Amino acid sequence: MPKTKWTAIVWPAFLAACLLELLVFAFVDPHELHWLGQPLEFSRQGVYTLAFFAFWLVTLVASGLTALLSLNPAEVND
Repeated sequence: MPKTKWTAIVWPAFLAACLLELLVFAFVDPHELHWLGQPLEFSRQGVYTLAFFAFWLVTLVASGLTALLSLNPAEVND
């Protein structure tokens, strides 16, 4: 896959993850989060970091699938 294709997938995913991070943590305090009934034992920065990479991974997969579905059948079979 050419470098420009990777950039067209990764960059929008990064921007979407930034926006999700901003929106989620504008309303959620990381110290109030619980996992399986237990409070998270991470610092605020740790929660922000883990959440950002989770958001980036999800949006990266979505961007990649969009790029894959936009290919014509001949490009997919090559």
